[in-house]
Amino acid sequence: QVQLVESGGGLVQAGGSLRLSCAASGRTLTTFSMGWFRQAPGKDREFVASITRHGFTTRYANSVKDRFTISRDNAKNLVFLEMNKVTPEDTAVYYCAAERSGAIYMTLADVDLWGQGTQVTVSS
Repeated sequence: QVQLVESGGGLVQAGGSLRLSCAASGRTLTTFSMGWFRQAPGKDREFVASITRHGFTTRYANSVKDRFTISRDNAKNLVFLEMNKVTPEDTAVYYCAAERSGAIYMTLADVDLWGQGTQVTVSS
């Protein structure tokens, strides 16, 4: 059974940067496409970014495009989300997600595994 554990969240000032990590245990991540979702208070969980099994293709939500970068290190079973130029609107709990089909297009219904989430708070 694969388990996903996020880390790297915290408090950051607007305009700053943060890097989230997702560590997988129990099985290699190369069988999954991976993604990040987020959920702000009072809002639905939404897609942020995804990456295919070997990292050849990435996809981003329009709201984070050109500011966030998703990457993965399959040798270490890690997935990252580099967050730059953050704004208070990026404040949310960020969740790591895994999907067995390997597809780049990832919705909530497609996710097979979730991490427990890590809080990111951006102060203005």
